[in-house]
Amino acid sequence: MPVFLPDLPEALILESLKRSPGNEIASGKFDSPESSAALAANAFGWFLERPDQLPPLPDVPQGRAEAVWLAAEMRFPWSGGRHPWLDVGLATHTTLIGIESKRYEPFRPAKNTGFSEVYDRPVWGANMGRYTQLQRDLVSGAQAYDALDAVQLIKHAYGIRTRAEKRALGSVLVYLFAEPKFWASGKQVDRARVALHRREVAAFGRAVSGDEVVFVPLRWGNLIRQWAAIPALGAHVAALRERFGDLG
Repeated sequence: MPVFLPDLPEALILESLKRSPGNEIASGKFDSPESSAALAANAFGWFLERPDQLPPLPDVPQGRAEAVWLAAEMRFPWSGGRHPWLDVGLATHTTLIGIESKRYEPFRPAKNTGFSEVYDRPVWGANMGRYTQLQRDLVSGAQAYDALDAVQLIKHAYGIRTRAEKRALGSVLVYLFAEPKFWASGKQVDRARVALHRREVAAFGRAVSGDEVVFVPLRWGNLIRQWAAIPALGAHVAALRERFGDLG
């Protein structure tokens, strides 16, 4: 059974994680010292029962959070197949926000992922042209990413857009990434890989800028520093830093 930080609603967190198809709990992946899911669940789990205490995320166009949930499914506009699951979902009066959290993943060897033909359906709306063009460029080989999982982010954007449209809300995809200096083993993270990831995040942001789903890259280190400046979150931040160490 995972051990969570103090003052977290453990039952709610476990219920959320068990719904998702990632099998993080049963597989034991959640207990890994390098788990990204554990970081996101412990950080944002504190706000599940008090969403109004979550500060607006840096550079994210949002108001006061009305709901926070973990393992956020953002379904496509069809019933079958797989649908995106993001680490965190936030809802305000005006905006739906999906958060995809990364910790060590960008610094591991890239996985081969792609798009099936179902993503070519004309269902994403007129204001998602930059995402769909980037999708085509990835499929054709005209564009490529190594440290950044651009395919996953595009799929997430499609899912967020679908759910937000049904609620008549604005839509934001937050890419929340860490830049740890060391692996859990103590080995140094390849700084060239960190630099490549930064360049690819910036390139992705430029490629989709202006589309309906606003893309916001955010470093875990900057988010934690924002929270640390709020007295009510002081104990929570201290516990996060003790458990998860330097996040960049």
